[in-house]
Amino acid sequence: AENAQFGLPELSLGTIPGFGGTQRMIRAVGKSKAMDLILTGRRMKADEAERSGLVSRVVPVERCLPEAVEAAQAIAALSSPSVALAKRAVDAADAFVALDEGLEFERQLFYDTFDLDDRREGMAAFCEKRKAAFTDSAVAHATSSAP
Repeated sequence: AENAQFGLPELSLGTIPGFGGTQRMIRAVGKSKAMDLILTGRRMKADEAERSGLVSRVVPVERCLPEAVEAAQAIAALSSPSVALAKRAVDAADAFVALDEGLEFERQLFYDTFDLDDRREGMAAFCEKRKAAFTDSAVAHATSSAP
């Protein structure tokens, strides 16, 4: 929502951000912005959070629920197995220290989609310039392991 604020005020309480706050904030907004927010306790407004990559979008307060529902419907209309693999690939980016490890994991997940009926349907629909009719087929031969 456009009126949201984000911050890590723990230093004003005599402690530090816990539960991954320092680690996740650096990954989300970069070291200098994370240091600013953590050391000063400053609150970041919604527009700055969007510019910094902390949030994906900012909407008027009254549009929060409709926007969330629209996003959920858009995701639900896609191939469930492919969505799950994409989420694993993105989540893994935080788990891998080296970019080459993350790229290899992503490559394996991409290859996993070759076993999906939904991938075949999606590619055929693209070539035929029509909307895909996904059936949410499962991955037959998953080759990659979760990080």
